[in-house]
Amino acid sequence: MVKSETVIVQVPATTANCGPGFDALGIACNIYNKLELTLTEENKIEIEISGEGVGYLPINEKNLIWKVVKDVIDKTGAAYNGAVIKMHNDVPLSRGLGSSAAAIVAGIVAANYALGEPFNKQDVLEMATAVEGHPDNVAPAIFGGMTVSLCSQSAVKTISFLPKLPLKMIVAVPKFFLSTKKARKALPESIPIKDASFNIAHVASLVAAMCTGNADVLSYAFDDKLHQPYRAELIPGMYDVFAAAKKAGALGAALSGAGPSLIAFSLDNEEEIGRAMVETFSKYQVPSSYLLLNIDTVGTHRIG
Repeated sequence: MVKSETVIVQVPATTANCGPGFDALGIACNIYNKLELTLTEENKIEIEISGEGVGYLPINEKNLIWKVVKDVIDKTGAAYNGAVIKMHNDVPLSRGLGSSAAAIVAGIVAANYALGEPFNKQDVLEMATAVEGHPDNVAPAIFGGMTVSLCSQSAVKTISFLPKLPLKMIVAVPKFFLSTKKARKALPESIPIKDASFNIAHVASLVAAMCTGNADVLSYAFDDKLHQPYRAELIPGMYDVFAAAKKAGALGAALSGAGPSLIAFSLDNEEEIGRAMVETFSKYQVPSSYLLLNIDTVGTHRIG
């Protein structure tokens, strides 16, 4: 049985939207999944999972990583029909930290390495976006840092940069799942033009503040009227958790992706902010824990 070279890649968690930047903004975070991949000619897949998702993620042909690996193989016409997949997951599942994007990107990047790198990063971005449906999580997972992305006709355009602020991220993670599909169903078909205008101004201010290092602007730039008000009913106490984070010293707070995790942004007082967020959730009978994260500056890459 002919095997490819074994490849190990590391992919970061991501937080998307950052408040007003719906489907456009994302940040890579320093918690990671690792994927070890060996392609085989034999028509058989072996999948081993540790960490998050054990007993929940499928270990057969329905596994998302295998699906994207198979797609990459098919695009090249290579003579591989199976794979040995070993994954260790530290990114929480269905919590708004880009677990599906991490799986998609890890599978594409690992398969690309195993096949001799026939695709560049832009190709990887295009393929990952096609699977995920939008680039806000896959872009920072690939490039690291903070990303601004858009889809222009059939192309995906992304700018990646490092904010000029020593930004800390405090993520309150509730102990319940919330699917992106359910969170999207909560959104209306249309919004008032005044709300669209509000978000345009706030997302522009947010990106400008990150690029210039103006922390004062961040005290109001995370506000949103496009998606968070409609998803609030899915996350008990959301706005009170935001308020508690800001009272404890956060510059601002937002839904992390589609939720249910809530993320605060700060320059200091991380532990105090995390405790305040968890305590406020508990007032709504929502058990949670908090993560203290930094920005990942590298994105998905090969290790070992």
